[in-house]
Amino acid sequence: MWDTRLRGKWLVIAITGESPLFSARPISDELNNERVLACCCQGFLLLGYDQGVMSGIVGADNQFGRDFGNPSPTQQGTIVAIYDIGCAIGSICAFVFGERLGRKKMIMTGASIMIIGTAIMTSSTTRAQLYVGRVVTGLGNGFNSSSIPVYQSETCGGHIRGTLVCLNSTITIIGLVIAYWLDYGMSFVSGPAQWRLPIGFQAVFAVCLFFQVSMLPDSPRWLIAHGREDEGMRVLAHLEDKDLDHPDVMDKKKEIDVSLSQESAGGPFRYSELLEGGPIGNFRRVCLCIAVNFTQQFTGANMINYLAPILYQNTMGLSRNLSLILGGATAITFMLASFLPLWTVDRFGRRVLLMTSATGQSLCFIVVSILLSRGTTSAAYGATAVIFLFQIFIGIGYLPIPWLYPAEISTTRIRARGSAIGAFFQWMCTFAVVEMTPPAIANIGWRVFIVFAILNALWVPLIYAFFPETQGLELEDVDHIFEKGGITGGVWSSPGGRTVLRHRARADVEVMEVEVDEKK
Repeated sequence: MWDTRLRGKWLVIAITGESPLFSARPISDELNNERVLACCCQGFLLLGYDQGVMSGIVGADNQFGRDFGNPSPTQQGTIVAIYDIGCAIGSICAFVFGERLGRKKMIMTGASIMIIGTAIMTSSTTRAQLYVGRVVTGLGNGFNSSSIPVYQSETCGGHIRGTLVCLNSTITIIGLVIAYWLDYGMSFVSGPAQWRLPIGFQAVFAVCLFFQVSMLPDSPRWLIAHGREDEGMRVLAHLEDKDLDHPDVMDKKKEIDVSLSQESAGGPFRYSELLEGGPIGNFRRVCLCIAVNFTQQFTGANMINYLAPILYQNTMGLSRNLSLILGGATAITFMLASFLPLWTVDRFGRRVLLMTSATGQSLCFIVVSILLSRGTTSAAYGATAVIFLFQIFIGIGYLPIPWLYPAEISTTRIRARGSAIGAFFQWMCTFAVVEMTPPAIANIGWRVFIVFAILNALWVPLIYAFFPETQGLELEDVDHIFEKGGITGGVWSSPGGRTVLRHRARADVEVMEVEVDEKK
């Protein structure tokens, strides 16, 4: 049972960022008390830590290398990347079971699985056991990465939804920073603790996530969609911090009802609906869920985030110690850049930030390629500085928006499935990038940057032509986003890619009420 003492912005914050401690006193008396990280931030902190923890462990003549037979570049890539296979499998499970179990149960299950996976990895004595632990941990993270963005999108208004998801992206990078610097600190320790402690530490975040979400409600949209209207209304009232019969609460309930009635007109959900066109445009929505995650992974961002020390050491000829320090500094730069979307994503929109991000990333990798082609130490230092600039560009757009966009672009009927499909492709693409990067660096060196420079340049026209703007829209408004039709769904011909106005769903509610009154 969730704690009903949280209301209004404090319930939203408890789900999305920070929450007051649960106590017997009224919430109004607790606003200045110590706070704890809430479930969505816990989930993304865990995600970021997992992404970075292996980067400072593999690829060196250290205790980990000696314990696991000095893995080759290809084997190093597999050790890091096989985690993403587990994430992809977890996303498929979320696709199949997510709508049935609900957001809350999926997140709790994901946290539990990650604890088990961490135990397997930490106790590993063979490479096979390490692989199994990485896959199991990834399985739990696949549950979370598919469910947390949906949970968050369904519990906050359109005017702050982008900012809150961007906050989670910042928390992700804080997790990455913690992993990098813990790896660096433990590199001076001898014995198996050098790698067992950093790997085992992620269980702390998973345990916190489990207990945090256990005290929170499921999303009101999911509750109402599954016949639990009374409970859904109570959650809506708590989110709005108003009485059950308050007009604002009733209006939100009506918007959800209209959205659900439009989407349930075809009867029980069929998986073939994901391929349907028409005014709702489910197939187009699924393609966008895939595209925003596919393009994110082939920006080259995770080549940096997963393998920065290896990249600095093997393409730029820097020492292992300096490479570890630069890896941590790169993560700090990324973290600072991730704060920028907190102020920009709900002011400038999703499309502008994505196109700015892709353009800047392409230019950065072009400059890095030119500098590294010179083969001098000074040029390598210059390329390192440009990598820091690349992290700023990835932070302002392609870091947060792929976590936000799939949940925003999907209707309630397919939202959990659309996010799961997007997450599946994200993890499979991450696996491909991380698996191929160490051998690619070993074979073609700095030329790997040219490949990603070209890909980043290709994403700009793709975003401009096909990605509709969702800034400020309520989730119920998004149902109408492709009603203009055409090859681009009206995106190309609409100023700023905005194909629908805000509060379209509220207008539909008013029309329905007029029709009911006329029938009377």
